[in-house]
Amino acid sequence: MENEVIEFDIGLGGGRVGGGDEDGVDIEHPVDDEEIVDTPPGGGLGSGDMYILEGDLDLEPYEGMEFESEEAAKAFYNSYARRVGFSTRVSSSRRSRRDGAIIQRSFVCAKEGFRNLNEKRTKDREIKRPRTITRVGCKASLSVKIQDSGKWVVSGFTKEHNHELVPPDKVHCLRSHRQISGPAKTLIDTLQAAGMGPRRIMSALIKEYGGISKVGFTEVDCRNYMRNNRQRSLEGDIQLLLDYLRQMHAENPSFVYAVQGDDDQSLSNVFWADPKSRMNYTYFGDTVTFDTTYRSNRYRLPFAPFTGVNHHGQPVLFGCAFLINESEASFIWLFKTWLMAMSGRPPVSITTDHDAVIGSAISQVFPQTRHRFCKWHIFKKCQEKLSHVFLRHPTFEADFHKCVNLTDSTEEFESCWLSLVDKYDLRDHEWLQSIYSARRQWVPVYLRDAFFAEMSITQRSDSMNSYFDGYVNASTTLGQFFKLYEKALESRNEKEVKADYDTMNTSPVLRTPSPMEKQASELYTRKLFVRFQEELVGTLTFMASKADDDGETTTYHVAKFGEDHKSYYVKFNVLEMRATCSCQMFEFSGLLCRHVLAVFRVTNVLTLPSHYILKRWTRNAKSSVILEERASDILSSYLESHTVRYNTLRHEAFKFADEGAKSVESYNVALSSLQEAAKKVAVAAKTEGRFDMVNGHIRGESTRDGCRTYYVSEEHQGSLGQNLSELFLFWDDLDRKIRELTEELDCANRRCEVYRANLLSVLKDIDEHKQQLSVKVQNVKLSMKDSF
Repeated sequence: MENEVIEFDIGLGGGRVGGGDEDGVDIEHPVDDEEIVDTPPGGGLGSGDMYILEGDLDLEPYEGMEFESEEAAKAFYNSYARRVGFSTRVSSSRRSRRDGAIIQRSFVCAKEGFRNLNEKRTKDREIKRPRTITRVGCKASLSVKIQDSGKWVVSGFTKEHNHELVPPDKVHCLRSHRQISGPAKTLIDTLQAAGMGPRRIMSALIKEYGGISKVGFTEVDCRNYMRNNRQRSLEGDIQLLLDYLRQMHAENPSFVYAVQGDDDQSLSNVFWADPKSRMNYTYFGDTVTFDTTYRSNRYRLPFAPFTGVNHHGQPVLFGCAFLINESEASFIWLFKTWLMAMSGRPPVSITTDHDAVIGSAISQVFPQTRHRFCKWHIFKKCQEKLSHVFLRHPTFEADFHKCVNLTDSTEEFESCWLSLVDKYDLRDHEWLQSIYSARRQWVPVYLRDAFFAEMSITQRSDSMNSYFDGYVNASTTLGQFFKLYEKALESRNEKEVKADYDTMNTSPVLRTPSPMEKQASELYTRKLFVRFQEELVGTLTFMASKADDDGETTTYHVAKFGEDHKSYYVKFNVLEMRATCSCQMFEFSGLLCRHVLAVFRVTNVLTLPSHYILKRWTRNAKSSVILEERASDILSSYLESHTVRYNTLRHEAFKFADEGAKSVESYNVALSSLQEAAKKVAVAAKTEGRFDMVNGHIRGESTRDGCRTYYVSEEHQGSLGQNLSELFLFWDDLDRKIRELTEELDCANRRCEVYRANLLSVLKDIDEHKQQLSVKVQNVKLSMKDSF
């Protein structure tokens, strides 16, 4: 060969090995230092083909050694490296200037050269997770070049290494020796189709091959192979998804969908939301769960729904996504797209799996939303990460549960956690330390001040279960998905209709004579009323005693009888009718706790103040017009205003008594004033009723010594008869309006009864139709069996 020679380096460190010929172009092959999990096993050497070596397998390379092909030389050197205990990679190549064919190849130890810290791709950006340095300048290498005969000959061989070699029982972890064989791929495919995850599949492979070193690859390789399988399968059926979404949008323009990337088979992520999901969000979009259960390999489909909780405590859908790409940029795109479909109104709170990538995306798209990691997912992960602790210490699970769920303050949790990790010697456990660092996003005691629509802090809400449980499972394919998806929507809608019917047509059993219980039974849905009733009845076992009074807010000490060591503190502003409890149940769930209700009982608050009745928990949560409340508005308004007047007078009287009792002189003045005030109150009580409801012509008011009294102004006593006539006309007009409203209410109730009867008839017809179809299916099956 007499070709012109052009040589140049493309280096990551380390020069070319061998290469005395001057008839080609030198090419370096850069390889990252750290093991790349996305690269298929064995990818470090290029071809995925397996070359079977013949002859002496313990043979050592030497100069002049010949091979039939470049692949045979590469396979031989990799086999030699496996026996010795190091990993190999391609370092450089030389191509002919005449036809571009490779004429020389150099293979080196994976630790050859040094990392170049001044690369353009890294020097201008922050490295979040720096990779371990693996290059140590090892000189071990093998160079081969092609001969005129077509065979490849060893032109250079360096045996010595400058680092320790890997023992035989760990050599299968080296990158160039990790290969998934054909039989192993078949077994993985079979077990993956059965719904098994990579961890269980690796356990089966280890048992099948007789040890991890004989399997030939790691769990990371198995996980990557399964993920690539899933993506290839999805890409083949992705047109089904797009056709379905286009059809739904054509039928109803309010059905929205979006595709990240091109609207074709090369897409990465898909989002969609039907009209009912978007409408549900307007009613119940205050708290959202982004369900990524599929990430635990429970589902073969990368399916992630947005769900919430309706007024019956049932899960409700806000939209769905298929996530083929799980990068931070993809989650940001998904959250922004979903938010746009929900009219740009972010939720108050959102619950997701414990994942740093999702957390980062949420902080960027929902900066004002309270983000919580799902505690139950963390508990499940805990069983995996600390399985040895669970086996060795049967009491650990109960102690862990008590520490997380049953602590009442952050100080108590911190103390309990330290005792837990010390007791079981887990201070240095990396995963446990990571979830402790994130404790403010999953431990209940740190989250009670935010609304999550859960009825209990310690028990798992039904809404946290997947919306599609029982419909989508490990064997579901994309072709089957949409029928099951629509079936799940239909089932959930039927359950909501049934709950609405039960709420509107059945009356709960009242357990107390309290006007507050009757009021709640007429406002809340059936399930929410039962939960409120538990709290109200629970007040009977609690004692509330005044602990402090600063003039505006009174603090009460609330505890069970005989359990003063475990008490709660309720701060109550009687003028504003607002109370806050140290348990923060109202802030967390939207229902008042028994501790606040106990304070209401001792302070004569007979009905729930309106600001403690969240519309999202009422039977009218999805209505802008409230008919049922009109009948009880007058009574509730009277009881509430009476309570305010009573508590205001008592509050002022206590202050008056405290001042009056300080000395004999002040006592005499106070007593005289009280006697005078009592006479005025008696006079006002005789004329109480209709007089005080007219304008300032009849009613006057004055404040003296902190007591407010109502009286008839002397200058207007002469026109009392005229004003009485006007008052009677006013009441006649008011009675007429009340009758009109009552008739409208009766008419609306009659229409509702007709609608309910029609709905029941339709539901009955559907049940009969289902039974008929079931009979037909059975007949067809029997006829087919007879024909065979």
